[in-house]
Amino acid sequence: MELTYTREEEHFRARLREWLAHALPRLPAEPSPGDWPARRAYDTAWQRMLYDAGYAQVHWDASPTQRLIFLEETETAGAPYVGANFVGLLHAGPTIAAEGTAAQRERWLRPILRGDEIWCQGFSEPDAGSDLASLRTRAVRDGDSYIVTGAKVWTSHAEVADWCELLVRTDPDAPRHRGITWLALPMDAPGVTVRPLRTLAGSAEFAEVFLDGVRVPVDHRIGDENDGWRVTMVTLSYERGTAFAGEVVACRRTLRELAAAARENGRWTDSVLRRRLGRLHAEFTALWRLIQWNVSEARVTGGVPGPGGSVFKLRYSHARQELFDAAAEVLGTGALDLDRPWTLDRLSSLSYTIAAGTSQIQRNIIAERILGLPKGG
Repeated sequence: MELTYTREEEHFRARLREWLAHALPRLPAEPSPGDWPARRAYDTAWQRMLYDAGYAQVHWDASPTQRLIFLEETETAGAPYVGANFVGLLHAGPTIAAEGTAAQRERWLRPILRGDEIWCQGFSEPDAGSDLASLRTRAVRDGDSYIVTGAKVWTSHAEVADWCELLVRTDPDAPRHRGITWLALPMDAPGVTVRPLRTLAGSAEFAEVFLDGVRVPVDHRIGDENDGWRVTMVTLSYERGTAFAGEVVACRRTLRELAAAARENGRWTDSVLRRRLGRLHAEFTALWRLIQWNVSEARVTGGVPGPGGSVFKLRYSHARQELFDAAAEVLGTGALDLDRPWTLDRLSSLSYTIAAGTSQIQRNIIAERILGLPKGG
């Protein structure tokens, strides 16, 4: 696999870097992390700036390598992350681009790219745990609509979302993976109730979503009826393949900042801490190269990341936790102060071995799809 950049790709990087230098100073002050309505307005305003400058489409109407360059440069420059619209830009949008009809792409892609509409993800359920295929939310066909009843949990930004990428069971008698359908649910539909959930860090970016006889038009179905598991694998391949690329860049910057802070407060004299930071430097360098490898593979296979994304997700989840544990060592007693840098990051890092597929699920995928091991009995 080729891990270097072409002349055209480096030209794209240079143009993007120049535009960021002029655009970022025009941004308003960033709102507080917990104010999600204000955060939505801030994030979508930035998305509109990207759209007007011709960079918004990079999330799916560009080569995988250009997407990687975009994520690397925007994070390095300190640009806003996709924020409240990460599901639309990094999951739902690419899925609709790959699997939707021409009419569906026309309906949903431009509003996502412009920041006009926000999406959330309705995959996890209260009784399903890590076993996504055991979902129970039902969708019964009634003419030109599905009637949906059930509940979802850990739905990111549901309280400010316009749409939800929703997994439902349309054939309860089919084998677990074959009776699932992927729907686009309007969040303002009658029968949708959102109940925010507060995290360990005190924020409320997650929610429970209850669905009581909600009507969803059949033409909001992405892919065929009962083919939702395959479509979902497309969604998850993006989630695990390139969606965390910007975060790796941020972690590498954090590592440099930790080393500088340790030198300032005297903890750099601890040889054990120095070795830990050095090992993390090697870890995140390797993770960045793994992202490049996955992107190169996606370029060869038509743009959809492969199961190598699970290797990345598994190791990145644990490396991120180790990084902010090291931050606690550098901060000392300051790690108990929620107003100090990195403290909230340490709390949120605890969720990474669960979010986007638990580490146990990633190990199963690696064992079965990469190593070819037999499934357990």
